[in-house]
Amino acid sequence: MWDTVVIGSGIAGLTAAAALARRGQRVLVLEQHHTPGGLTQTFRRADWTFAPGVHYLADVGAQPGPGGPFGRLLAWLGDGTLRFADSGNPYDVVRLPGFEFAIEHPEAAYRAALEARFPAQGPAIARWFDEMHAARKAAFTLFALRGLPPWLAWGLRLWRGAELDRMRQRTLAEALAEIPDARLRAVLGARWGDHGAPPETAPLVEHALITGAYDAGSWYPVGGPARLAQSLLPTVLAAGGQIELGASVERITLTGGRADGVVYRRNGTLHPAGARQLISAMGVRNTVDCLDREVAPAWQAEVRGFRPGLSYLSLFLGFEGDIAAAGASSANVWVYESEAVGPFWRAPADEDAPGLFVSFPSLKDPACAGQPTAEVVAFCDAEAFAPWLQAPGAAPADGDRPEDYLAFKAWVEERLLAQFLRHFPALAPLLRFHEMSTPVTQQHFVRTPGGATYGIEMDAARLGSPALNVRSPVPGLLLAGQDVSGAGVPAAGMSGLLAAAALEPALLRQLGG
Repeated sequence: MWDTVVIGSGIAGLTAAAALARRGQRVLVLEQHHTPGGLTQTFRRADWTFAPGVHYLADVGAQPGPGGPFGRLLAWLGDGTLRFADSGNPYDVVRLPGFEFAIEHPEAAYRAALEARFPAQGPAIARWFDEMHAARKAAFTLFALRGLPPWLAWGLRLWRGAELDRMRQRTLAEALAEIPDARLRAVLGARWGDHGAPPETAPLVEHALITGAYDAGSWYPVGGPARLAQSLLPTVLAAGGQIELGASVERITLTGGRADGVVYRRNGTLHPAGARQLISAMGVRNTVDCLDREVAPAWQAEVRGFRPGLSYLSLFLGFEGDIAAAGASSANVWVYESEAVGPFWRAPADEDAPGLFVSFPSLKDPACAGQPTAEVVAFCDAEAFAPWLQAPGAAPADGDRPEDYLAFKAWVEERLLAQFLRHFPALAPLLRFHEMSTPVTQQHFVRTPGGATYGIEMDAARLGSPALNVRSPVPGLLLAGQDVSGAGVPAAGMSGLLAAAALEPALLRQLGG
């Protein structure tokens, strides 16, 4: 009998487990993959190391203040070895046909650069930043509502409910439509990939929260994103906890209506694990698929009605030589084929991607000992890969892939590689390796429905749904992860802390950093 079972070893699950361990709990962490960390894991190919899910982080700054609450939390939870390197300034670059704009921090520098580049757009720029500030405040309140006890959440909604509803229903596209200059619109909206929702559906509050987080700087884990799990797991183990890898949870068990354990499959054998309570950080849809249908049926129905968000294709590139001399830098590059930054890739076999996100992790990590790398992300509609995606609730498939999938993947990979090299031709002579992941890859390794990048589709309905609160309607079952908090590593990690604090209220003091 464990104090708590945590399902999923992504950053939300590990943060929850380590926080509970700091309170003396014995926690069992169950991870269906053979490597802990979820999308913070890394993998190697020859002398190249790649990170599929972390390209830069906010809120981990080294100095005291609002730029480092997540970093301070990780320092308290971990083993003291985790470090972050400044990703440089500018940290993002928006590249349009015949036009390039570098985004710097802090906000004052970014705003001044916009005003200098678009001198006739001063009033529009001022309105934009005023709206961003208001939207961020609303976003923090919406996030807090996820973890509050019901009576407190009721009071907060009574006080600010009308304002919050108005803010969460305003889309990024609506705000951008008020910007007269097309290139300025593109610069302000280009980074929607940081939360995975295109402007037409993206709540402005989410865009403001995610992009505004980098106003205090951009950072990368020294030694790679796998260092997050390597730092947090010792805390769990030191308190008498345990992690089981290759452990796929198939059923959540209840006694007297209360969740009190799981049944998981490992090496082909079913194993039970009992606990006083459970925290599921494997995605809310995967969670309800492990419950009997008669358990909280209204909640389950609402969860099953959510659509998965966009997925993505990720091209991993290995080089030999000096990529910095060939034009690469520590800044991410948002490349768009036109000034319309909203479209995503719908037909990858027949057309180029409307936009690419390009990152050079080896130039961000001072501890990188291998050869230089790049990672190219193109957000896409997973429908093109529907023949090979699993239906919700299906058992995880093995690693074998059918020939038609492999042929389709190879075709798209060559198209994506050619598109990248057109934008970075000086890197072509240095290229030695390439490999691509697809929505099928994403679904296999992190079990996201439809291979979604950030879980449930980010829209107004999702932000306002009580079905995604930390406290589920099933006693003893709590939720954590991006479905609860929104996109990104810091948000997911904070959701893990909220779930742990629902069990150990003394942990709430850590929310202040």
